[in-house]
Amino acid sequence: MIVVFSGTTEGRRLSHQLAAEGVAVTVCVATEYGAAEQGTAPGLAVHTGRMEAGEMAALLRGAALCVDATHPYARQASENIREACALAGVGYLRLLRPASPLPGDALTAPDAPAAARLLEGTEGGVLLATGMKELPAFAHLGGARLFARVLPTHAALDACAAAGIPARNIIAMQGPFTQALNEALLKQYGARWFVTKDGGAPGGFAEKAAAARAAGARLVVIRRPEEETDGLSYEQALDACRKAVDPCKRSP
Repeated sequence: MIVVFSGTTEGRRLSHQLAAEGVAVTVCVATEYGAAEQGTAPGLAVHTGRMEAGEMAALLRGAALCVDATHPYARQASENIREACALAGVGYLRLLRPASPLPGDALTAPDAPAAARLLEGTEGGVLLATGMKELPAFAHLGGARLFARVLPTHAALDACAAAGIPARNIIAMQGPFTQALNEALLKQYGARWFVTKDGGAPGGFAEKAAAARAAGARLVVIRRPEEETDGLSYEQALDACRKAVDPCKRSP
């Protein structure tokens, strides 16, 4: 069995490919939304819900390999997964999408609070495409100037409300988004600042950067955690999984 901690495009792709090859796969996702995105397939089991390291270790025991395919910014999740693998005696590998080249005029910050500090004393609307967990860091800038693009979930809407962002400033949509749509949103709301993370190609980072340039908005990028700069590509992770599983143990 291969255990995949997912929630990303790469994790879904890897788990479905392995299942199609007859490998028994357990995919762990944090939310019901993630489970719906994961989908189903023969030989693929989905575990939904957040777990601590001890719970992860119990699930991992007996697995041939663990693949951490969580988001590049999910640092705490990755730390828990590594700890769980050590407790369970299971091999760990990190499937990580490549980082993006940053535009020369982009402002960068190590985290959301630092990004918010960069915007203190500035004027103009701020389009936030950081995810709902980072919204509290920007609340002090004033909800009326913030435009939050979040997933269409109740939790995301509640997070916007808690950050003081009015309903008219909430854009509840699922990405990734084209350059044209990013640009249209920036212009529609008159945003002069576009705050995002480096989600790589699957996260549409290049399209965000191009849209900011075309719309005359300044790009502010929350950099990846230092420990999330190295990892295996999708192809390398798939090859490692194939080597880890004894063909005789694959499901028919």
